[in-house]
Formats: sequence, C-alpha cells, structure tokens
Amino acid sequence: MTPTTIQLIGAILFAVAIIHTFSTKYFEHLAHTRPAHAGLWHLLGEVEAVFGFWAIVLVVFMGFAVGLDDAVEYLDTRNYTEPMFVFAIMVVAASKPVMQFASATVRAIARIVPLPESVATYFTLLAAVPLLGSLITEPAAMTLAALMLRERYYSQGISRHLMYVTIGTLFVNISIGGTLTNFAAPPVLMVASTWGWDSLYMVSHFGWKAAVAVLVNATAATLIFRRELATLPPAKERKHHEVPSAMVGIHLFMLFLIVAFAHHPPIFLGVFLLFMGLATAYPRFQQRLILREGLMVSFFLAGLVVLGGQQAWWLQPLLTKMDATTVYFGSTALTAITDNAALTYLASLVEGLSDEFKHAVVAGAVTGGGLTVIANAPNPAGMAILRRDFDEGAVNPLGLLISALPPTLVAILAFRVL
Repeated sequence: MTPTTIQLIGAILFAVAIIHTFSTKYFEHLAHTRPAHAGLWHLLGEVEAVFGFWAIVLVVFMGFAVGLDDAVEYLDTRNYTEPMFVFAIMVVAASKPVMQFASATVRAIARIVPLPESVATYFTLLAAVPLLGSLITEPAAMTLAALMLRERYYSQGISRHLMYVTIGTLFVNISIGGTLTNFAAPPVLMVASTWGWDSLYMVSHFGWKAAVAVLVNATAATLIFRRELATLPPAKERKHHEVPSAMVGIHLFMLFLIVAFAHHPPIFLGVFLLFMGLATAYPRFQQRLILREGLMVSFFLAGLVVLGGQQAWWLQPLLTKMDATTVYFGSTALTAITDNAALTYLASLVEGLSDEFKHAVVAGAVTGGGLTVIANAPNPAGMAILRRDFDEGAVNPLGLLISALPPTLVAILAFRVL
C-alpha cells in the first residue's frame, strides 16, 4: 500500500513523538540548568504533553495541506471515549472517600500476608490491586495503586533502584491484570464484542495465566527488596479524618456507574459532573482532586488517538504477514511503540483470523503493556502520579524499559508455556 502524504507525515510525526517520550528527562534537565526558558523546557519535558503536542502539529499541517475543513473532519471522526473515560475514572478513583475504602481494603489483605506491615502492603499493592483492575478497570486500578505507592513508599525516600523496579512491575501487572474480564483492559475492550469474547472466555484463556504472572512478579519484587521495605516506618493512622460510610458508599456507587457506562460518554460524564457537584458541596470530605493530572493524561491519550489514526497503512499489513507465534512477539514489541488498544483494534478489522492468531495478538499486546509509557492507556496516569519523586521529576524511559523487562519475561512464560 502506497501511503498518502498525510499518512507519511503522520508516521514521521508518530516516530518523532516516540523519540520525544524517550527524551523528556533531557528537557527536564534543561529546565533546571537553563532557567531563562524553564517554562518551555518543562512543557517539552511533560511526557503527558508529548503526543498531544505532535498531534497539534499534524492537524496544523493537515490544515495547510488539505484544507481546514478536512482537518476538522478528521478530528471529528476520531473516537475520544477512552481519553474522556480515563479522565473521569482517574479523578473519581483518587477522591478521598474511594482512597479511604481502597486503603482499608489493602490493609485488610496485607494483614493476612505473613510478613512485616511495610513488606506485606507493598506485595498487596503490586499483586491484589492490579487483579482488582479486572473489576474496576485498569485506569482506576493504576490510579489507586500509584497514589498508595506514592504516599506509603515513594514519599519515604526509597532507593532509586526500588523506585524503578516498582513502577516497571506495576505497569506490567496492571497491563496483564485486567484480562480476567472482557471490559477492564483497553486492548481487550477493542476486540471483545467483535470476536464474541465474554468474561468467562477471558478468565479461562487469559486471566488465570495473567494472575499467575502477577503473583510471581509481585513476589519477586517483594523478596528482592524485603530488607529495604522492612526498614520503613509503619503507616500512619488517620482515623480522625475518616469520611462517613454513607459518603464512601455514594462515591463507590458513582465509580461503579462510570465503569458500567464506560462506552457511553454522555452518561459517565454526567455522573462525573454530579461527582464534581458533590465534591464542591462537601469539601471537608475531599482532598485535592487530581484534575490537572487527569487532564494531562487525557490530552496524552487524545493525541495518541489523533496520531494513531494515521498508522494503519503500515501497522495492519505488518500484522497480517505474521503467523500466530510471530504475531505474539511482534505485537509485544510493537506495543512498546504504540498503544496496545490501537494494535488490537487494527487486528479486529481483519477478517478470517484464526482463534490462535487472535489469542496471540491480544496476549502479546497486554504482555508488552508495561515497557513504555505509551504502551498501555493507564500508564500515563501512573506516570503522572509517581514521577514527581524521581530525579528532576522525570522517569527515565530507558530505566522504565529495563525495569519492566523481567516482569514482561515472566508474562511471556505465563502466556506461552502455561
């Protein structure tokens, strides 16, 4: 297939955006060493702004090349449901009532684990919360896990090595942990209806294997750093600031409605606006809402949607030339440089695929979902929450890649051997 000029420019800008994501730490360094233009360097160093920025460049180019009307029409034909949903679920999941319930649940599970409190809680956050993502969706699980990890561990001045291993393991476990149902993981959502996969099908073909990998990854990280984790001070109790049970229940019900109507923006955005009204009416039961972080992540995903719409001309033929084994490892590798939901969506457009091929595409897409920040839709949410505790407020993409490789290999063994 011969690409059009727009498609070719779109592919080039997509490649530039990927390179940019690996360069954000350099721009953050410039912001500290060259304060005269610190604002510009900080903007270019915001990983959540990268794809939105280059998507704007693409749209401006389209406006000059094919006309403003065609450029606007292209934007109008993109599906922005996922960016809007991630924004809504991030803000509500990070509200004080939901966080109070999540923290209590994690503490209850951690008490069952026969380890010191700080070690048991760490294991629970890396094991139980990602699997919980199969019920509350991966973006919500990522938000909850990242916020609790930041408060309990990252804010305690843990070692750089532990910080990177934790974020790498978290990203991989969240990506594979949402495969026990057919609605929680973005790459599964894109194909479940088309291919007729229900939750029973997911748990029997993918979910149990993913659960094994999640537990192995969490156990490995916990055992490697158990000594450092055991030296951390015990968690502080904050019972005098507890939110009433009725308010917690209302917030959990709103979270449920947003998840249940994840494919219907008018409904879940309406619920989100109702949540904002409630948060405004009862500020004493809230903490700072992560509106900025949510908007930045939404901007990132919307930019990925706009740029990703110009990649089908090379991505789809590449997938169809592979057999089932090759497509598994190919989709794992491709996921690192493109959103895994976009990858499975393109596969769903191809007719006549065998079940083995379909399984390989989806398994490969979720396996590689932790390798980079753009690999899986929830990753930017976790990055936005955790990155402020890293050097110069930026996560080194190469450091993330290296730290995510071991748990990714565990996921490969789980999906290919079990």
